[in-house]
Amino acid sequence: MWDFDIGRSVSIMMRTWPFIVFRMIVYFGITLAYIVATGTGASVGYGVGHISTDPDGPLSFALWGGVVGFGVVSIAVYWIREYILYVVKAGHVAVMVHLIDGRDVPDGQDQIAYARQVVTQRFAEANILFVVDQLVKGAIRAITGLLGGIAAFLPIPGLSGLVSFINTVIRLSLTYVDEIILGYNIRINSASPFETARQGVVLYAQNGKIMVKNAVWLAVIMWAVSFVIFLLMLAPAAAILFMMPGQLAGWAFVLAIVFAWAFKAAFIEPFAIACLMQVYFKTIAGQVPDPDWDARLAEASSKFRELKDKALASFGGSRWGPAGATR
Repeated sequence: MWDFDIGRSVSIMMRTWPFIVFRMIVYFGITLAYIVATGTGASVGYGVGHISTDPDGPLSFALWGGVVGFGVVSIAVYWIREYILYVVKAGHVAVMVHLIDGRDVPDGQDQIAYARQVVTQRFAEANILFVVDQLVKGAIRAITGLLGGIAAFLPIPGLSGLVSFINTVIRLSLTYVDEIILGYNIRINSASPFETARQGVVLYAQNGKIMVKNAVWLAVIMWAVSFVIFLLMLAPAAAILFMMPGQLAGWAFVLAIVFAWAFKAAFIEPFAIACLMQVYFKTIAGQVPDPDWDARLAEASSKFRELKDKALASFGGSRWGPAGATR
């Protein structure tokens, strides 16, 4: 059915508890910021609305105040996304990679400092990692098309609508591939993050059917859990908004989504990444990147071509070597 060990992934999460706590602080802090900003905006709008001659002014202004508050926090989250990737996500991936390989890592707060050191050795600055991450995401989008999508698994005629839907599910299941490639980058301790990312993407593509199968199974599990979390979060979100001025019941739905997102980012994402890294590292063991897949990706994806150009520029025009090395 799937090739990852759920028990091992849970064990890795437990051993990286400092990062789980760190994620909780960051993502639930963002959630709190959404609540405060939305409530403050609604309160200010409600007060301003009393100046209006429109009898529905307070409610209308409260709604728009909430929208403005929600938007301000969304912009702030957008601007700190590089920090979140560099410190929270990359650091956690680094520790998980070491645990998967059986290496010891510090416990307690020292684990976060240790991970930061590992990430800094590979990516001197946050913007370098961010550029690599964006290029990998762009390149990965081309892989499902090259694999033939669900047609590679279900070559049944007359099911074009179903095939289109399932291909969409497959694309959505590839959310964490960039973290898997990041883990590969950290694992092989390469001197060129762009070159290693290029190799990692090609290795993923040439093993795409195995990786996509596991990613889809994992996505189904995660979506089911996330939906349950969303339903559980509706009650506290509605209770918070009940204390706010105006008719903001509709925002309970939005805040429940934010709550569910925070829980997913803090707990479910690390589990998914640990599962997929297990499969990826096991699958590519002993393999070398296939030049044919490199050429197919370069033809299909402008982001992969850009990644390839940066890799060649940073490494002086490297040739393919064994998986995990360049020459």
